[in-house]
Amino acid sequence: MRTVGVEEELLVVDPSGRPVPLGPAALEAAARRGEGETVVEHEDVADSGDGDPQARLVPELKAQQLEFGTRVCASLDEVAADLRHWRERADAAARDVGARVAALASSPVLVEPLTTPGERYTEMADTFGLTAVGQLTCGCHVHVSVEDDEEGVAVLDRIRVWLPVLTALTANSPFWFGQDSRHASYRAQAWNRWPSSGPNEIFGDAATYHGLIRELLATETIVDTGMVYFDARLSERWPTVEVRVADVALHAVDAVTLAGLVRGLVDTAAGEWRAGLPAAAVRGEVVRMAAWRASRSGLTGKLVHPATGRPAPAAEVVTALLEHVRPALADAGDEERVAHGVATVLERGTGAQFQRRVHAETGDLAAVVRAAVEATHR
Repeated sequence: MRTVGVEEELLVVDPSGRPVPLGPAALEAAARRGEGETVVEHEDVADSGDGDPQARLVPELKAQQLEFGTRVCASLDEVAADLRHWRERADAAARDVGARVAALASSPVLVEPLTTPGERYTEMADTFGLTAVGQLTCGCHVHVSVEDDEEGVAVLDRIRVWLPVLTALTANSPFWFGQDSRHASYRAQAWNRWPSSGPNEIFGDAATYHGLIRELLATETIVDTGMVYFDARLSERWPTVEVRVADVALHAVDAVTLAGLVRGLVDTAAGEWRAGLPAAAVRGEVVRMAAWRASRSGLTGKLVHPATGRPAPAAEVVTALLEHVRPALADAGDEERVAHGVATVLERGTGAQFQRRVHAETGDLAAVVRAAVEATHR
């Protein structure tokens, strides 16, 4: 059984629905209870979910954020329990300083993002200017264990065409600083301004992967290896593949579904590699186009079908993903749970659809944030 871990980034907001830079203060409150760290200078806390048995609250790039990582989990039941627990503990820490947390991937209301104090984050802000200054986004990263880097790279090569479908399923950022972005996941658009983000070509083997990382560092453009922001990457510290394309899910149950799908994708890809099946020879430009389309329409329009490279109804493409990983889900005992979770998202809608419904009813973006706070903890 492959282990799985999940990291979530959450927005810190005041009772009116406005994001507030109280993340560091909330972390101080959490640290007094042994539940948080106040300073993280190495990497952007990636790997807290897949490698640290002591899950905790940690800082993120912006002071209007909190992040946590689950334990290393063997089952989706464990993932679900940890997500509920740490969402509650994050909210408790925020309440200690007069705020709340919301699982929103962007700020619906106008806000001035403030960089969290610390040498690394300050260097990022100085180096990348407006890209870093305005980067108030919250994602969900899923780590799944692999045997070694060779298996991990084989997995990366084979899951790349399916990752845009995960973006569509988790879309939760339709509004951006007071405006309707006309996207379901505008976080994906904002995130791809980083020079090291997005989909990759096929690597072929671990040596090629690591050689590329060295080449990126040699350009002296990114601050460190923590800024290798590929859509999916090998963990630098732990034997996992990390999938990074998802918005933070408004509903915790959707994050559990995501974790199940990612584990299914990893196990399916590893099985194909062992069987000698080649990775789909799809150009990176096509994958990027599919990712853009998923960000734009979410589940309300058409997605690029990985098998054909042509547009198809979102439900059809999502169903194709489910069928692709169904044997792996069955082997893990996750088939019924994940299939039900996918059906629920297709019927109920994504976080982006929820936000737009609330805005249509109220005409108030702050009301969207307040409704999201309740949905985060429901």
